[in-house]
Amino acid sequence: MNAVPQPKDVPRIPMLIGGELVQSQTTEWRDVINPATQEVVAQVPFCTREELDRAVANAKQAFDIWRNSSQGTRMRVMLNLQKLVRDNTAALAKAITLEHGKTLPDAEGEVGRGLEVIEHACSITSLQLGEYAENAASGIDVYTVIQPLGVCAGITAFNFPVMLPSFMFPIAVSAGNTFVLKPSEQDPSSALMLAQLALQAGLPPGVLNVVHGGPDIANGLCEHPDIQAVSFIGSTRVGTEIYRRASQHGKRCQAMMGAKNHCVILPDADREVALNQLVGAAFGAAGQRCMATSVAVFVGDTRDWIPDFVERARKLKVNAGVDREADLGPLVSQAARSRVEGLIQKGIDEGAELLLDGRGVQVPGYERGNFVGPTVFSGVKADMTIYREEIFGPVLCIVTVDTLDEAIAFVNANPNGNGVALFTQDGGNARYFQNHVNVGQIGINIPIPVPVAWFSFTGSRASKLGDLGPNGKQAVQFWTQTKTVTARWQAHAQGVNTTISMK
Repeated sequence: MNAVPQPKDVPRIPMLIGGELVQSQTTEWRDVINPATQEVVAQVPFCTREELDRAVANAKQAFDIWRNSSQGTRMRVMLNLQKLVRDNTAALAKAITLEHGKTLPDAEGEVGRGLEVIEHACSITSLQLGEYAENAASGIDVYTVIQPLGVCAGITAFNFPVMLPSFMFPIAVSAGNTFVLKPSEQDPSSALMLAQLALQAGLPPGVLNVVHGGPDIANGLCEHPDIQAVSFIGSTRVGTEIYRRASQHGKRCQAMMGAKNHCVILPDADREVALNQLVGAAFGAAGQRCMATSVAVFVGDTRDWIPDFVERARKLKVNAGVDREADLGPLVSQAARSRVEGLIQKGIDEGAELLLDGRGVQVPGYERGNFVGPTVFSGVKADMTIYREEIFGPVLCIVTVDTLDEAIAFVNANPNGNGVALFTQDGGNARYFQNHVNVGQIGINIPIPVPVAWFSFTGSRASKLGDLGPNGKQAVQFWTQTKTVTARWQAHAQGVNTTISMK
């Protein structure tokens, strides 16, 4: 393969420290690649530990002032930010598509989901309220105050470079914390752009900082004595290490990790709706979603629908993300494509039936792109590699069972618990399913059950470490601490009381 021509002056992505864009002094730089062309579009630094310390020091200094800012001040910053993000959706989406590869409509949808969280943060004046009880005991008042933790950190995966940071810093800084963000080194530009918009919206210098790097910087955030909480969204392997390391260093941590999401289709489902929704959930974003549907469980007579589903998948258009008519863009990297293609071959070797093979896709004008088309396996068993591992590509495993109870048992036997969907027109079946399936997020006639931002993201079991998830009330709880004050104010001095009774 011939070398890809590269531009002479490749921009180097800066850090954001103390309100200023700062070029790293590191000697280690990584290329940021357009996955549709293999063109180097930027270089990202692997920051030094000294630069990380500098970012944390700026955040610590800013916290002393920011924590005492009024809730109204913080709310107005988020109001400004939501307008700026809305006005800059096209620019953010373009940056996502350039470095990640997803289609422009999908990238715009991602910005919209991030915007939803920012809009939720605009309600911080009501989200960060304590409780008060006058005369909880005779002459004694009890109340709680909801206070920020201090300097907090976020580490995000490549697959949603704007939405995942939005799951973290808007609520954190709205609650009075300061923040250090480490976006994925594979597509960092849109996250940095989002942070710059936050400064433009009114965040004071040092409240939000951005550093870049790999495992060394992630570990540094987990170990730094001045960081109080760490949020991570990414793979199970990395998330498990992040949670272990942060916890060992006394930090609050949440880690949202891998998944194997199932979609159960009952014979009474609306066939058109179920199959069209399944196609989108399985192959949208080229399957690079932790909430993608990667397993379809066809119940009873719905196994006769499988050929129809395969034909719908076959008609999807694969092209560079800049093509607005494309259904799938490329995978994020050559390594990702090689891994997915290797797992497809593993599925064949282990006896699954390959109904649709997405390997070897050629896109005119983008012959170097990391493209894998929709791929469908049937006859998949629970012990097969393609079922046990998260493929993170446009590959759907099909399982057939006879009853709803068999489907529920199959889903519950999988260790992951991010999301599951059921397609049915029977309310009794839906209620039975939601009560018996052991998965944190359930969709009824909705294939990707990510809730709106004012509800918490509640993935469970092997998909999550930590008690509290992103978004909703749980996010406010994660980024704050509750103090309870028990107070007695007396009009006149009384004698010494050596008891602790509050009657």
